[in-house]
Formats: sequence, structure tokens, C-alpha cells
Amino acid sequence: MSVTVCQSMGFVVSALGVGGIIAATCMNQWSVQDLYNNPVTAVFNYQGLWRTCVRESSGFTECRGYFTILGLPAMFQAVRALMIVGIVLGALGLLVSIFALKCIRIGNMEDSAKANMTLTSGVMFIVAGLCAVVGVSVFANMLVTNFWMSTASMYQGMMPSLQSRYTFGSALFVGWVAGGLAFVGGIMMCIACRGLMPKETHYKTVSYNASGRNISYKTGPYKVGSGYEPEPKNKKTSTYDENARSEDGRRSYPSKYDYV
Repeated sequence: MSVTVCQSMGFVVSALGVGGIIAATCMNQWSVQDLYNNPVTAVFNYQGLWRTCVRESSGFTECRGYFTILGLPAMFQAVRALMIVGIVLGALGLLVSIFALKCIRIGNMEDSAKANMTLTSGVMFIVAGLCAVVGVSVFANMLVTNFWMSTASMYQGMMPSLQSRYTFGSALFVGWVAGGLAFVGGIMMCIACRGLMPKETHYKTVSYNASGRNISYKTGPYKVGSGYEPEPKNKKTSTYDENARSEDGRRSYPSKYDYV
């Protein structure tokens, strides 16, 4: 029962994580304009992985996609690739884990096959979660670097200049949480794999081959042959073995006077 609960909980947590990774990838609030020095503004800018948006004070929002690939920074494209890899691995992991659930019986699938599928899906979830966390962290590092560079350029000279600075958006926090959920769900699936493996018995099987011919074993006073035939008893003395035969060929038996 505990194995089924662990597997089911791992599947649910991983599904939430994969859904969060997809949502974070599609969100536009990866970086938002910092309004610390300019709280009152008529235009608010925010950017995502696929497009940049502008929201006016009237409530009108206009978004424009990135129509170039080569013109984007290399780290920005790496973040895109990591998020896409996380989504693909998470989707494949969900597909495999559905058939690996113990509560679902498909044909005559054995528990060993379900255990292997559970382990495979767990590894996929772990890698998907790591890809999401690494991608979001790389983008956050880019934001921090650009923020402090913009801050340094703002305060150069006698009068500070107004420049647009960008800080963390809500998509970053969604991506971190989603990656963590996918990672934890994958670990739970790997733990449930051990419980699904069939237990090995300590008894070793011995193959028995029946021989074609009968084999008689010599034990005690019996000899090897077609049956158990007792051997003749040994003579007490060698006198019986060396008795001379009579002249007519008949064996002469000892008399009582031979022992004198």
C-alpha cells in the first residue's frame, strides 16, 4: 500500500512540476522593469523568453515577439533550450509513468516491467527539474549582472541619469518552484521503484535429470549387479580354501580329526 501511495504522490507532484515548467516558459514576466527610482510612469515594460511587452497607464498592453534568433544573446538562447528540454523530458516522463502506475493494470504486465518504467520516468522527471532550475538560474544571473551594470552607469557623473533597469519577474519564481516539484516527484518515483521489484527467494533450484539406466550403489556387504545379492561369507580360516580334492574329483570335506 505504501508503494502505491509513494508512486501516486510522485506522479501527482511531478505532473504539477511539469505543468509549472510549461507555464513558466510561456509567461512573459521573466524580467520586469524596476520602478524603484521612478514609481510613477506611463509605460511599464516586461520581457519573456519569446516576446517583449509594453503596458500603458490606460491599461492597453502591446506585445511583440522576437523575430530574430541569431541576434539574441547566447545565454538567452541557452535558457530557451534548457526549458524546452525540460518540457520534452517531463512530457515523456508523464506518458511513461501513466503506464507504470501500480493501480493501473494493462494486460499481463509484470511488476518488474512496471518497476523499470517507474525508474525511467523518475529519472526523466529529475533531469527535467534540473533543466528548469538551471535555466531559470542562468536567466536570473543575467538579470543581476545587467542590473548592477545599469546601476553603476546611472550614478556616473554629478547627476544620476534615468535608465531602465530590469529585475526578477514572476516567471522566475514559478520556474524555480516547478523545477523543485519535478525533482522531488522524480525522487519519489525512484524510491517507489524499489518496492515494485519482485523479492528474490533465498532457495536455489536444483535441476534433476533422470538417467536412462539403473545404477546400483555398492553399500555394505552388497555387490554391484542387477540386484542386491549378498556376497558369500568369508571363510574363518584359510584351511577351507586349500582343501585338496579327492582322487575321483570330488571335494573332501574336513572331519573333526583335522583340527587336532
